[in-house]
Amino acid sequence: MYSKAKRLLDFVTALLLIVLTTPVMLAVAIAIRLKMGRPVLFRQMRPGLNERLFTCLKFRTMSDACDREGTLLSDEERMTRLGSVLRRTSMDELPQLWNILRGDLSFVGPRPLFVRYLPHYTQEERRRHSVRPGLTGWAQVHGRNEVPFEKRLEMDVWYVDHMSFWLDVRILIRTAWMVLRQRGVGADAAALDDLRTART
Repeated sequence: MYSKAKRLLDFVTALLLIVLTTPVMLAVAIAIRLKMGRPVLFRQMRPGLNERLFTCLKFRTMSDACDREGTLLSDEERMTRLGSVLRRTSMDELPQLWNILRGDLSFVGPRPLFVRYLPHYTQEERRRHSVRPGLTGWAQVHGRNEVPFEKRLEMDVWYVDHMSFWLDVRILIRTAWMVLRQRGVGADAAALDDLRTART
């Protein structure tokens, strides 16, 4: 019952926020186009509800700089000044409002991780995909990358078992506070170690 109400609330809220933030998103898109060129958006396939793949959208934050052999430089070396500001303020994730509108994401849920992790989850951990992934989640407001990888997966499953309106409100309030303080932001699944490495 709550999942249906949550989807309706996600849709209405995302639509409203898209209208309100369109001027900001246009300004960011123009700035990226002028500073880094095309593409303006970064697209990556991620597993969503029931492990169905979807294209996750973010504003581009890194350049395509390569070394003399044509190999891409490290993420740290390719991070632009503009990109750093976007990540620090979480503005790089504004395009994910469209993912929420389409039903790929919810505002709150387990963050969608890399597709390559799928074969390495335990049966219990796979339950994190029984709900829509989120823009933020229980693990994100409890330490994020400061918490061991397996503990984050455990918190994702805990959220699945305890999902409620008031829990989502609590997570959203804590997320807003973290964004305002610029704590625990700017790092996404891309910063995680490979799951196989984390378990050796």
